Amino acid sequence: MDLSATSYALIGLAALLAGILPRVLERRPLSMPIAFLGLGMLVFLLPLGLPEPDPVTHAGITTQLTEIGVIVALMGAGLKIDRPLGRLRWSSTWRLLAVAMPLCIAAVALLGWWWLGLAPAAALLLAAALAPTDPVLASDVQVGEPTDVEDNEDEVRFALTAEAGLNDGLAFPFVYAAITIATVGLAPGGWLARWLTVDVGYRIVLGVAGGLLVGWLLGKLFFRSRSERLRLARHSEGFLALAATFLSYGLVELVGGYGFVAVFATARAIRAAERSHEYHQVLHHFAEQVERLLTVLLLLLLGGAVVTGLFAPLTWPAVALALALLFVVRPLTGRLSLLGAPGRPAEHWVIALFGIRGVGTFYYLGYATTHAYFPGADLLWATAGLVVVVSVVVHGVAATPVMQLLDRRLDRTSGPASGDPAPGGRPVDVPTPRAPAAAGASAPASPGPDDPARN
Repeated sequence: MDLSATSYALIGLAALLAGILPRVLERRPLSMPIAFLGLGMLVFLLPLGLPEPDPVTHAGITTQLTEIGVIVALMGAGLKIDRPLGRLRWSSTWRLLAVAMPLCIAAVALLGWWWLGLAPAAALLLAAALAPTDPVLASDVQVGEPTDVEDNEDEVRFALTAEAGLNDGLAFPFVYAAITIATVGLAPGGWLARWLTVDVGYRIVLGVAGGLLVGWLLGKLFFRSRSERLRLARHSEGFLALAATFLSYGLVELVGGYGFVAVFATARAIRAAERSHEYHQVLHHFAEQVERLLTVLLLLLLGGAVVTGLFAPLTWPAVALALALLFVVRPLTGRLSLLGAPGRPAEHWVIALFGIRGVGTFYYLGYATTHAYFPGADLLWATAGLVVVVSVVVHGVAATPVMQLLDRRLDRTSGPASGDPAPGGRPVDVPTPRAPAAAGASAPASPGPDDPARN
C-alpha cells in the first residue's frame, strides 16, 4: 500500500471531519477530542502499514508538533478573552496560578518520588509536565469568540481560559529545574540561585515584556498606522494571527525569554490596542481553524500511540497517581486556591474540576527528554499519556452537561445580586454570561469605534 497516498487520504478525511463533527456533536456529551482520539486508535489498528507514532522514540518530532499546537492555541485564547487585564478582574486566574499550580506540582512530585519510586529529577519533570491546563483541548469549557462587551464572561469560562493561557509558560521554570537537577545533581548550591534569578525571574519578565512590546507594535500597525494601506485591520487578513504568533514566540525565545508567555501577552496587547474592533474576530477565527487542524493531527497520533504500546510501561502505582491528580489533587488545590475569589462555590468547584491536561504536557516531556537523561522516561510518557487520555474522555463527556447546568443556574439568577462586586470590584448589574460559540461558527461582527477603546 502506498504509504504517502494513505497518509494524504487520512489527513483529508480528518480535516473533513474536523469541519463536520463540531456541528454534529454540538450540545451533546461527546467532544471532538474524544472522537479523534478514538479515530486515531482505529486507524493505527488497521493494517495500513503506518509507522508507530511512538513519542519516546520520536521525542524531537513530538516536541515540534506540540510546540506549534500550543502557541497557536495561546494566541487564540489571548484574543478571545474580553475582560481587560486587572488585579481584581483576574483574581481567580492569579489564585489558580499562584496557589493551585505550585501545590499541584509539589503534590505530584512527592507522589512520583515516594509512590512511584522515581528519581527526584524525573518526579519533578512529571509534576511540571502535568501542571499546565490545556488551551488546545479545553475549548468546551472556555469563553467563545471575541465580543465588544468587557464583562459578559462567566467566571468559570473566563478563569479556565485565562489559566490555560498563562500556566503553559509558567510551568517552564519547573521543567528547567528538573533538567538542571538531572544534569548537575540535587544539591541546591549548584543550581538554585541561577534558577531563581534566570529561569524564574529573567525569563518570565522577558516573556511578558517582550510579548507586550510585540503586541503593542502590531496593534499600532493593525489599527493606527498613519498609512491606510498599512492599517491591516481594514483588510481582514486572518493569517496575520500566525504572523503575530510566530513573530512573538521566535523573537522572545531568541533573547532567552519564555515564548509561551510572550504569545499570550502579545494577544492581550493586540486586543487592548482597539478592544472592540471586528478584526479580532477575524484573527481569532483563523487561529481557531489552524488550532483545530493541529489538534486533529495530534489526537490521531496520540490514539495511535495508545494502541501501539504507549501504556505498556504503566504500573498500578502510576495509574493511581494519574487518577489522583485528576480527581483529588487538582480539584482540592483548585478549590483551595479559589477561597474568597469571585463567583459562587458551585462555580469554584467546576473550575477546580475542569483542569484539563493535554498537548502542553507532551511538549514539556519531549523538550526535557531531548535536553537531559531521565531514568524511567518511558514510565513518565506512559503516566502522562494516561492522564491526558482520561482527561480527554472524562472532561469531554462531562463538559457539555455541566456547562449547560451552570448556564441554566446563571440564567435563573441573572448574574450577581444587586450590590455584589463585579470582576472589577464595583457593584453593577452583570449581563447574562455568554457561552462559547460552536467551533467554526461565526458571529456578526460589531464595528469598532473611530477612537481607540479605553483599556
